[in-house]
Amino acid sequence: MKKVVLILLMAFLLFFAIILSVYGQGAKEVKLFLNESQTHWVKGTGLGQIWVRYTELNPGSTIYGTPKDQVFDVGLRRVRYQIMGQLTDQVFVYTQFGINSFGSLSGRKPGMFLHDVTAEYAVVKNKLSLGAGLHGWNGTVRYSSSSVGSILGLDLPYIEESTNDVTDQFVRKLGVFAKGQLGSLDYRVSASNPFPIQTALNPVPTLPENVTNIAYYSTSAPAINYQGYFFWQFRDKEANQIPYMTGTYLGKKNVLNIGAGFSTQDHAVEYREITESQVRQKASRQFGLDVFYDAPINREKGTALTAYAALIDYDFGPNYLRNAGAMNPANGVNGQGTFNGPGNNIPLIGTGQVYYTQVGYLMKKDLLGNLGTLQPYGQFTVSDYQRVETPITTYDIGVNWLQAGHRSKLSLDYQSRPMLARGQGERLVKNGADSRKGMLVMQYQFSF
Repeated sequence: MKKVVLILLMAFLLFFAIILSVYGQGAKEVKLFLNESQTHWVKGTGLGQIWVRYTELNPGSTIYGTPKDQVFDVGLRRVRYQIMGQLTDQVFVYTQFGINSFGSLSGRKPGMFLHDVTAEYAVVKNKLSLGAGLHGWNGTVRYSSSSVGSILGLDLPYIEESTNDVTDQFVRKLGVFAKGQLGSLDYRVSASNPFPIQTALNPVPTLPENVTNIAYYSTSAPAINYQGYFFWQFRDKEANQIPYMTGTYLGKKNVLNIGAGFSTQDHAVEYREITESQVRQKASRQFGLDVFYDAPINREKGTALTAYAALIDYDFGPNYLRNAGAMNPANGVNGQGTFNGPGNNIPLIGTGQVYYTQVGYLMKKDLLGNLGTLQPYGQFTVSDYQRVETPITTYDIGVNWLQAGHRSKLSLDYQSRPMLARGQGERLVKNGADSRKGMLVMQYQFSF
């Protein structure tokens, strides 16, 4: 019965996407101009992402105490609104607000919250702007600041958002930033106040008594977080008016970038040495290298290739490892549980090295006639974490049906994730024969 309902829901979403695909063809943005020369303006945009999902739950998962091994659900992955404006020749302001991950287990009547509120001043046009506020000008790698409306895959590469909702507000922090472009070099640097972990909406684990050689986020007052990301643009230049990086240009640009970045925060984590009872504090350090390629293959046919790869070194102290799951469909775990915990949790961020890659192929523009075209894609992550006996992998395969570019897009994605069990000491190992679980998601995205 559950599978029948899931199929019906996906069919409804498919029908809904076809109906809406007639809208947005050739749509233009709407701006309110503030002067006669139209150089000063204000505009607004909106985005919604609806999920219909089937999930193989992690071992031992429960929903309000009821054991479950699989579940289907419908949720609002994101609802976002942006208002931005060029108020003078030098002053630009940007705001974003909305909700994330509203599912059947969420509190009802969710309140919208602020994602971004920034103001910046162009000291030297295009070359240097200084700003402050609740911002996403992050470091380390490209998708540490992702544009949610132009993602290549179904969802953001969270492997590059290392502090998401731990010491930030969905990758945003209160701070100051500088950014600009010097020839082909695009840069951003920021200094921000991390949020104390005590204020997190979801509790952040802290150092337990008598646990040694495993780091946890510190409960002390947080130190300043310094971040930077720099990339060289070998072909077309990308915009840097707002911080969020495009996932795929759908053949509209010819881009080849090589980037490098960092993020550092003193006294961010704490742990006990094996031979000592004294709590030690340590800085968190992140360094990353990446390359991004997005270019047309055949302009006449509209085909294009998008490819991205990143290598990241994370240091959050000895054996640090944190689970996370997007819009988790379970909220408890019983005695049969694994290290992953409930629902769709993945051992996501830890001390060690991460390799992430994605590739997508945009098929010819009239593949489906006036109903648009398809863009198959794949994503692959290898995480070699200190606490895990062997490297672990997560992969996604899927396809985007683009009826009006990113304005009306239906995606189907299958994800396979690893299960970990506790080994000797602090070490983690693959969970025997039950070492992987899957998740199938259909998402409809609209934007305006």
